[in-house]
Amino acid sequence: MTEHVPTRVVLVRHGESAVTVARIVGGPRTCSGLSPLGVRQAERLRDRLAGTGEIAATALVSSAYPRAIETAEIIAPSLARELVIDEAFGEHDPGPICDGMSFAAFVEEFGMPDWESDPYGVVFDGGETIAAFHHRVATAFASLVREHAGGTAVVVCHGGVVDVIMRQALRVPVTGGFDLHTRNTSLTEIVLTRPGRWQLHRYNDHAHLAGLPPETPRPADV
Repeated sequence: MTEHVPTRVVLVRHGESAVTVARIVGGPRTCSGLSPLGVRQAERLRDRLAGTGEIAATALVSSAYPRAIETAEIIAPSLARELVIDEAFGEHDPGPICDGMSFAAFVEEFGMPDWESDPYGVVFDGGETIAAFHHRVATAFASLVREHAGGTAVVVCHGGVVDVIMRQALRVPVTGGFDLHTRNTSLTEIVLTRPGRWQLHRYNDHAHLAGLPPETPRPADV
């Protein structure tokens, strides 16, 4: 019988984004990268990983959003791995109609999103349903685990993506039950100890952000 070698996945949420500071629905079409604070957050994580050597990465993957790519490029020297872009790890796509709208304009036109009820219902007009988002990310995650079996894959992604993968690993419904508040550039680490059995080693580890402001002041919605 072949001994099972654990597979480790480290999820890194991107640094604070410029669209978040501007209060914009920033999908794949309008994401403009990191805010100045987001850059500092990523640099802090890079310096931490370089100093501790706590992650022996065998792969570095990023979503195709500029805020994720920029974060991954900043931390890449500390992991000594070539960056691979996989758009399947992108955030919940708001679609072309809502992508780039201000939060205030979105709420005025469509109301507050309902994240808790029907996963097949329309959240963003013309965008992904929650069910479609979960299917996309879960499929990409399964492929990642197969491709990097026995290794340590670092995935720079998004808060929603971390939520999907945590729900997959915990085998809970795609909506409801609990809320996650994943901090920018935090580390979430799960290990496949044997087929079908995940261990959570850490969630939302953002010790490297000590002393930084929690966020950039944002303009009030009008």
